[in-house]
Amino acid sequence: MQLITQMSFKNNPKDYLHLKENSYYIKDFNRGTIDFKQFQEKMKTVYKERVTDKINNVVENIDLISSVLNVLK
Repeated sequence: MQLITQMSFKNNPKDYLHLKENSYYIKDFNRGTIDFKQFQEKMKTVYKERVTDKINNVVENIDLISSVLNVLK
């Protein structure tokens, strides 16, 4: 693994934790089949940190609140 990639993991604790949980990515980094940006995109997909995931979560919360208010009426 390149030194720049290692430093990127040190600066991002969430990425480092995901790498520890899925250590098979280390093999991909060593072989050069994946770069740090691709890894981050996969991590955001797994942890649902994309903008679309956040918007969907807000919409679901609004629906839940409105259904609770409808039941209380």
